[in-house]
Amino acid sequence: MKIIIGLGNPGAEYRFTRHNVGFRVLDELARRWNVAFDHEKYGGLIARATNDGAAVLLVKPLTFMNLSGQCVARAMRYTNSEPAEILVVADDANLPLGKMRFREEGSDGGHNGLKSIIQSVGTKAFSRLRVGVGRNPGAELVEHVLGTFAPDEREICESMLDRAADGVTEFLVSGVAKAMLRYN
Repeated sequence: MKIIIGLGNPGAEYRFTRHNVGFRVLDELARRWNVAFDHEKYGGLIARATNDGAAVLLVKPLTFMNLSGQCVARAMRYTNSEPAEILVVADDANLPLGKMRFREEGSDGGHNGLKSIIQSVGTKAFSRLRVGVGRNPGAELVEHVLGTFAPDEREICESMLDRAADGVTEFLVSGVAKAMLRYN
């Protein structure tokens, strides 16, 4: 079973922050596939879907960003999924707003959610989609990622979220290598 994990923080106050673009990409996929995040399991909200005939589990950890790995490890264990079957969608302040980057594996890149997943799962060998949220050189990183998008950034953000959902679908159908070629 493929598992798509969107990283973010639970709670209405975080919904539209830069750190929650992972949740928002999964919300777009759920909308497209007409499924709902109506179950709490593994320490996260889950939605079950089918894409191109294959079962897909969408997971939004409720453990807050820095403990995301707990939820991911539980979901993998209880579904008997391997690291190669997961894709983590996360914000990346080192990428300009609107840019995306698929990777088959890699480091945490300074992202605490990815760091938690690597520690909990015990490997870096899982795919990830980094979604660019830009960086404000005058602001502290924590303030920046926990802040919302400026009005002039919202259209770019919405377009990026739509493309990211397309990219996740490409990953599911064709694999990470094809998604990298098409969306990086």
